[in-house]
Parts: sequence; C-alpha cells; structure tokens
Amino acid sequence: MKETILSKQLKLNHLLVFILFLGLMAGCSQLGLTKPQKGRVAVPTEKGISYEGKDDVQAAYSDFLIASLAAAQGNYEEARTNLLGAIKKDPESPYLYLKMATVLRQIKKYKEALVYVTKCVGLAPENVKARILLADLYSLTGNDDLAIEQYRKVLGLDPKNRRIRLLLTTILIRKELLPKALEQLEILTKQNPELIIAHYYQGRINLEMGRYKKAEEALLKALELNKTLEPALFDLGTLYQVTDRPEKAVKIYERLVKIFPDNMATKERLANLYLKLGLKEKAEKQMEAIKGHSKPGEPGRQALGLIYLRQGRIDESINELNLIVSAWPADHKSRYYLATAYEEKGDTEKALEHFGLIKPESKYYINAQMHIAHLLGIQKKYGEAIEVLEKAISEEKGRNELYLILSSIYETKEDYGKAREVIKEGLKQDEKNIELIFRMGVLFDKGGDRASCIEQMRRVLEIDPDHADSLNYIGYSYAEEGIRLDEALELIKRAIKLKPDSGYIMDSLGWVYYQKGLYSEAATHLEKAAKLNEDDPTINEHLGDVYFKTKRYKDALKHYEKALSLKPADEKKLKAKITEVRQLLKHGN
Repeated sequence: MKETILSKQLKLNHLLVFILFLGLMAGCSQLGLTKPQKGRVAVPTEKGISYEGKDDVQAAYSDFLIASLAAAQGNYEEARTNLLGAIKKDPESPYLYLKMATVLRQIKKYKEALVYVTKCVGLAPENVKARILLADLYSLTGNDDLAIEQYRKVLGLDPKNRRIRLLLTTILIRKELLPKALEQLEILTKQNPELIIAHYYQGRINLEMGRYKKAEEALLKALELNKTLEPALFDLGTLYQVTDRPEKAVKIYERLVKIFPDNMATKERLANLYLKLGLKEKAEKQMEAIKGHSKPGEPGRQALGLIYLRQGRIDESINELNLIVSAWPADHKSRYYLATAYEEKGDTEKALEHFGLIKPESKYYINAQMHIAHLLGIQKKYGEAIEVLEKAISEEKGRNELYLILSSIYETKEDYGKAREVIKEGLKQDEKNIELIFRMGVLFDKGGDRASCIEQMRRVLEIDPDHADSLNYIGYSYAEEGIRLDEALELIKRAIKLKPDSGYIMDSLGWVYYQKGLYSEAATHLEKAAKLNEDDPTINEHLGDVYFKTKRYKDALKHYEKALSLKPADEKKLKAKITEVRQLLKHGN
C-alpha cells in the first residue's frame, strides 16, 4: 500500500511529539515533575494524536507539548488555555506553573503571572529561574521591596550571577538606597574586575553622595578600561567642577568634545569654564560651534541662551530663548529660563507671563510657581502669592521649599502664628527636615518665645550636631540674655570652626566676650565681623558698644551713625546712644 500524504504527516507529528516528550522528561525530572505512572505512548490517528489509557500526569504532558508549540508560534492565548488544562491535571508540577508565568509575562499580564510563579516557588524554593522571574515581576509591578528580597535570595543561591546583581543594584539606585547599591557594586568589581559599568556606577554614586575621592578613583578606573566612555568623561568633568578644579575639568571636556563633537552640553560647559578662566576667545569659539549646530529658534540654541544668561548678557539671552519658545511653545525649559531672564532684567510682568505659561505636567512647573509667588510678594500681592503656593503644595506636598517660601510670606506680614502652621504642615511630610525645624525655631524667636526657639534648635542638633547656624543661634540667644555665657562661648566657638568666614557668627563670638566683660577680645572679633559684613546694622552697633565701653567715643559714634543709616530694628534706642556719645565728645571725652 502506498504511503499517503496524511500518513507521512502523522509519522512526522508522532516523531516530533516523541522527541519533545523525551526532552521534557529529562527537564521535568530535575524540576521535580511527577513522572507518569503508566508508560502509555501516543498513537497517530487521522484526527491527530491520541493517548489511549493515559493517566492525568501523562495527559498534562500532552497539554504542555501543545502549549509549547503554540507559544513558539506566538499563539499565547492558545498556550495559556492548554497550560491551564495541564495544571488542572498535574497541580503539583512547578515547571507547569513556571511555564504559565512565563507565557503570561510575554503578554504583559504581570499580576496574573505573579500568582503562578509564586506557586512555583512554593513547590520548588531552590529553583533559581523561578525566583528570578518572581523578582522581575515584582519589579515590573512596582513592588521594589519584594523584588529586592527575591533578588537577594537568588544571589544566595547563585552568588556570581552578574545580571541579577546588576538588576538589584539598579533598583537600589532607583530607591536612592545608595550605600546599599555601593555594597553590591563592590562585590561586582571584586568578582568582575573588568566590568566597566560597575566601576562607572561606583563613580556616579559616590559623586552623588559627595564622596569625591572615591568617585574620582572609580571613574578613572572605568576610563582606564574604556577611554571613550562618554558618561564617565562627562561625570569626571562634573566632579572637577564641583571640587573647584576648573583647569582639570576643561581638559576632560576638551577630550570629550574631540571624541564626541556633537555633544552640545559639553560645549556649553566648556564655554562657561573658558569665561570663568578669562579665556574669552576659546569661549566664543564654543559658542560659535553651538550656533553652527542649529539655526535661531531651534531647540539646539537653548544652550547659547543659557550661556548668555549666566554671563549677564540678558538681552541676548532673551532674544535666543524668545525665538525658541515662539517656534516651540511646549519647550518648558527654554520658557522657564526666558522668564528667569526677564526676572533678572527687572521686567516683572513679562517674567510672570512666561512663568505662568509653564504647564503643570512640566518638571519646571513647581519652580515656576515659586518664582511667581516671589514676584507677587515683591509687589506686595501677598494674597495672590499665598494662593499660588497653596495650589502648588496641593499638587506636590513633598517640596520643602514651598513650605519655606509660604511661611516667609506670612513672616513678612508678621503673622508668625500662621507661618508656624505652614512649617508644621511641612514637617508632617518630613519630620526630620533640618531647614524646616530651624525655620520653626526662628519663627518662635520672632514671636517672642525664645525657650521654644532654643528647643527647636536643639532638635536640629540632635539630627546634625555640626549645624553651625543652630549652634550660633543658641549661643547668641544666651549672650543676648546674659545667661549661661560659658556654654554660649563653647557653642559659638564650635560654630565658628565650621563657618570661619561667617560675619554673623563672628559677631556672636564678639558679643559673648562683650557680655563677659572681656572687651579687648570682643573688639578683635567684632572688628573682624564688621569687615566680613560691613553693611549689617547690628554688627556696627555692637562694635560701637565695645568702643563705647573702652572709651573710644569717636569710633563708637562712627559705627553708631553707620548702623543708623542701615535701618536698624530699634532706631530710638540707637539715637539715644548717639546723643550720649555726642554729649561725651562735646565735653572733651
């Protein structure tokens, strides 16, 4: 009898199923699949494959094979249907749950996939692939903490899995758990000394954390392994800028633009650095390169507008940025800096117009609202400014600056109680925010409650023992009242070590010596304070007081009169001092 096309196809199907079945049996035995109790084989029929006398486990294999063929052809819904049948027949097979989760992930049904892969992990807790998929699905559904937990478990089973350690590091960076990310990168660089990305991220994270020496070491190592790594060169240049090494930054940026001549961000930085170093010709060359890269009104000219703004060439900056926003109204960055340029120029109405055109979905929106509130405050339109800031806070409660600016408006109105209420709301969002706690202390002081002020300053010091302004505030408060002067002296000495160039802290130190009757030491420090902040009325009055005590009446009068010209808090008291000194000088003292 001649072999028909159908019989040939049936034999082919039979062979294919048999091969797949053998492969599956080998894999399933390792994963703990239950083996069939009866060794029935598939038989071909004119309708396809038939399994006579098969048990549930063997039937599950049948469904699995069909599902695998469907998945391989991209028919995921068919694969899903057959896998459901397989799982119903063999509910103790971890491999079937893993396969189902994999198919569901492919069609982006992540939450459903989580159910199946969780069941797989429960049945086979040592299965690395299942735990990796579980972690991946947690990450895809936004459950970073659970993803971190699972990636750590995978690494417990497979400590040298580079991909998983990199994924873990990425999530830790995303969650801003930078020290923990560095721990993982340290392991990666030990296991893989030539892994460029690990060295680069070590540098990047240390740069973010202000650990500049370690950042430099890591970035230089990344560049040793790949001399043309663009982000490493850019970050190294950034590092040299923030550590005030402009010449080194220039060398790195010059190297970067030589390799990547179209990197306009680097050309912008180079132009600014050349100007800072007095290299105007080189700066102009970079600016011409930026001009040549795009036409007026194109977004590429934004960098030029920003350079002009930083140089104080306000009209040129406005011209460039105006052309861009006219052609590209949705370019919020250009509009934000255009508004800033108008603000710098003193054109408040134009600044308000452009800040007001920045949409809520823009990342510049909240900053624009702060500028609007500031400008309205200058115009003494306090009600409008308050309304703008309250709306901004309702949209982004986590921005501490919004609470600080809003409280400052109430402070300007001398409504200290309302100002404190605003700060209190901010502290509900971030109870350990030093700026907010410090401001609360200042507001208590301005409201006449010095004890509560000092309490807030001590709260700051619990969080940051080296907070110079809080140390100074407590010390000066004691000096003003003439109490606990030894403690005040120690606190202010600590503050001046932290901020040796602060005229205000130097004034506090001189004032403590004054209150202790040590007028020579007081004069030395108050004279330094007056040089550091020569236009401060309080410092000039204090210096006048110490000169008065040491009978240097002409010097005392000079500083009293200067203090009076600077609008002191208590003019009446100062005028009385001036009258007294003039009387003494009149009588030959």
